[in-house]
Amino acid sequence: MAQKVLIFADVGIDDTIALIYSYLNESIDIVGIVADYGNIPRENAIANIEYVRSLFESEEIANITVIAGAEIPMTSEIPEFVPEIHGEYGLGPITPPTAGEDVTFENFFEIVSIIEEYENELIIVNIGRLTSLATMFLLYRETMQNIKGYYIMGGAFWVPGNITAVSEANFHGDPVAAQIVMTYAEKVTIIPLNVTEYAIATPQMVNYIDQVGEISLVKPLIDYYYDFYKQRNPNLQGSPLHDVLTLMAVIRPDMFSFQNLPVQIVQATIGTERGQSIADIRPFGSLEEETEVEIKRHRIAFSFEYQKFYEDFMSVMTKRI
Repeated sequence: MAQKVLIFADVGIDDTIALIYSYLNESIDIVGIVADYGNIPRENAIANIEYVRSLFESEEIANITVIAGAEIPMTSEIPEFVPEIHGEYGLGPITPPTAGEDVTFENFFEIVSIIEEYENELIIVNIGRLTSLATMFLLYRETMQNIKGYYIMGGAFWVPGNITAVSEANFHGDPVAAQIVMTYAEKVTIIPLNVTEYAIATPQMVNYIDQVGEISLVKPLIDYYYDFYKQRNPNLQGSPLHDVLTLMAVIRPDMFSFQNLPVQIVQATIGTERGQSIADIRPFGSLEEETEVEIKRHRIAFSFEYQKFYEDFMSVMTKRI
């Protein structure tokens, strides 16, 4: 039986590839997508989702509920978008046919309806900023206890960040929201840069998917993404698929090794340390002694088996639709 999944995403290129992966994977049943700001503005994220869904001749995919999420972070700043990495619509060089159309709607409460419909069976996967997910805990804390588990792409534990020397983009973009989720969510699995940086799709993999698979969108998206990363790091062998790996963790926990540790997010509004994810590995003491707040232990992935990732990703992405 396929796992019911509600996705919160800011729909950059890696989010888009993760959505395509989920549509092709019979073990994942996407029951809703919350479109947030982050890599691109919220309205562009909605246009992205609608366009990618139209590429699949599936009534089930066409009927997935799309929910308008947050437009700005809880820090109240105006977000800065990154079209140089993801393109204006999170589709690299591609502009969807509906670009510029009014997609304004308000249906945030439908998240509650989805949770109630799939009570205790639903997994939430957050692969963007955590603003909308944190809002759910502020508004519907009791309802959020009915989630089977949370999978969050975020953080960098004792490894370099991708926004500052120590901070990863999703936590850095709204550290207030990230801390709310870390404080109130139960059964959390964090998939940080420690592992996602190594979930590489090489140009050879992408070319093979393009030749054998039926979704022609994959190659121009990942090629665009890789062009940016190559300029930043010429030694990189391919594109890191942060969000694919996070979604994959829902159904393939066997490929990861985890530790359960207390986690706290640095709340600084400026500076290198903003959004830094801290996990306490000391065999004595606790972060609680320093914060006087209950610090939950969360399951964090620290390594994974690339061969299993490769086999899963390639078999799903070359599937006939």
